[in-house]
Amino acid sequence: MNNIQREIAIEPANNQRLNSLCGPHNDNIKQIERRLNVEINQQNNQFTVTGNEICVNATCSILQSLYQQTLFFNYVIDIKPEDVHLAIIESGALIKVDLDSMVDDFYKNSKFTIKTKAGVIKPRTPNQAHYLSNILNHDISFGIGPAGTGKSYLAVAMAVDALEKQEVRRVLLTRPAVEAGEKLGFLPGDLSKKVDPYLRPLYDALFEMLGFEKVEKLIEKSVIEIAPLAYMRGRTLNDAFIILDEGQNTTIEQMKMFLTRIGFNSKAVITGDVTQIDLPRNQKSGLKHAIEVLAEVDDISLNYFHSDDVVRHPVVAKIVNAYDRWDAEEQVRQAEKRRQRELDKLNTKESSYTTV
Repeated sequence: MNNIQREIAIEPANNQRLNSLCGPHNDNIKQIERRLNVEINQQNNQFTVTGNEICVNATCSILQSLYQQTLFFNYVIDIKPEDVHLAIIESGALIKVDLDSMVDDFYKNSKFTIKTKAGVIKPRTPNQAHYLSNILNHDISFGIGPAGTGKSYLAVAMAVDALEKQEVRRVLLTRPAVEAGEKLGFLPGDLSKKVDPYLRPLYDALFEMLGFEKVEKLIEKSVIEIAPLAYMRGRTLNDAFIILDEGQNTTIEQMKMFLTRIGFNSKAVITGDVTQIDLPRNQKSGLKHAIEVLAEVDDISLNYFHSDDVVRHPVVAKIVNAYDRWDAEEQVRQAEKRRQRELDKLNTKESSYTTV
């Protein structure tokens, strides 16, 4: 997709109002850049916007509109993250943009890369590119698919990138402490030692991308927080990048609780594999329920991964395909058994009538 560049002058020029428009550390400008996938350069009251034509035009209108809001009865007031959020939604730009063509450009030209201690991270499949693009353009994104497709790893990479660019002030990584029928009470040690094994994959991804010492320092400062899902209750999370891993093991109530924690200028990614649910059989997965309930909600993206997206050993993709085939065949077998039971019941009734 071809980019355009547009220059606008914000009038009347006033340094105090311009500071309010841009926000502390240019946070408001960064939020617009991130949400609309544009680049904004400022020199005094002159702004240059580069990006997709629809988003560039929307950005210029948003800047003008927000600047007008900085003045109220001759008093300069602060523009808050929620004001920026509402201005972006009201612009309609996120709906008008052709996301598919953005993804195509995003993937083919390999424009998106994250430089970490482990090297350069970039999407390896179109689905991964679509996933990253949706994370950039949506407040809440779901990554649903089998193990090895990069759902959690890429989400952590996006969180690290947002933190490094100061687009968010903290990163929260969480997952439900439910695994293969095990109970926390039976595990040795205090609560921290009980839940750490469940959060180990998230630690490992962070250590790989930032290094052990830096991660430890950020955790000490509470810039990075890794905690079981239960710790999210009662909190409102602003200016944060939040990742819920293993979302298939949440209950419906837990998923609703998590999704309603999201505050202004925050982004949430929920990952999970609906074929590997470890909840008791009488409990429905919160992830499965959320997929049904939220399918038509704006600002929420649902991203599905398949065996073609597996980036582990090639045999993993074959294993995923084998299980998918078995599941499909098992559904047919179960349907046939149900049909046979119904026929047996009918035959039993008919024979009883004949006997009478």
